[in-house]
Amino acid sequence: MALRGVWQLQKLIVSYCDWGGSSRGIRAFMDSQLPDFKKKNPQLKVVRELIRGQHPHLKAFYKNNNQRVVCVRNLDVEEIHLHATRLRNALGRKVIKLKTRHVTKNPSVQGTWKTDVRF
Repeated sequence: MALRGVWQLQKLIVSYCDWGGSSRGIRAFMDSQLPDFKKKNPQLKVVRELIRGQHPHLKAFYKNNNQRVVCVRNLDVEEIHLHATRLRNALGRKVIKLKTRHVTKNPSVQGTWKTDVRF
């Protein structure tokens, strides 16, 4: 995703094993869809990384120095392409769990509205 016209994902590392069974889908993805993915995203640096004996994963590096790792073990080509696209579209911000469903900068003086109000 672009923030103020600047793509946030800088680098995508595709790690795989050349003989492991769990890397079958990522090897097919690199042969069939990775070249098209590179052509459609010239702003993105895509690197292949051979790691023998480990499960495959996608590692994304963003401009704000955050990184995300997605395990793609035993996934097919379409699911891996979906994960790569989601990593490209993300801003790279950390996920923050909200304490309440209602978030505001100016809280109400009367308190939050509840459905179980009894008169």
